[in-house]
Amino acid sequence: MMFRRLKRLYDDGRLDKDGVLFYYNHGLLNAEEYKEITGEKAPKKV
Repeated sequence: MMFRRLKRLYDDGRLDKDGVLFYYNHGLLNAEEYKEITGEKAPKKV
């Protein structure tokens, strides 16, 4: 459910890559979901 909401926000331009990265870094998205939303390979976690 979170994935679909974030994907929609990103596609609508209401969430940028930094916002998606925030959710990825906090464990709410995995690397595959990050790539599907942004179209880029997920960076290594800090």
